[in-house]
Amino acid sequence: GPVAETFRVIQGAVTEEYARSTQGVFQFELSGDGGGTWYIDLKTKGGSAGFGKPPVTADVVMSMSNTDFVKMFT
Repeated sequence: GPVAETFRVIQGAVTEEYARSTQGVFQFELSGDGGGTWYIDLKTKGGSAGFGKPPVTADVVMSMSNTDFVKMFT
């Protein structure tokens, strides 16, 4: 779905340099189709993004609809 595709693109864009310079972990609580808990980890070496809870405690937790999330990143 659109949420999973958005996270696939984000994961492909995450670089070691970007993770090192950002140093933040973002957790998204998304409602609607393809929703659930997703994360972008820009703190852990190499960075990562995907479904589920982040590997370390989130610095920011955002709750929104899946539609708003996809709009925010496109």
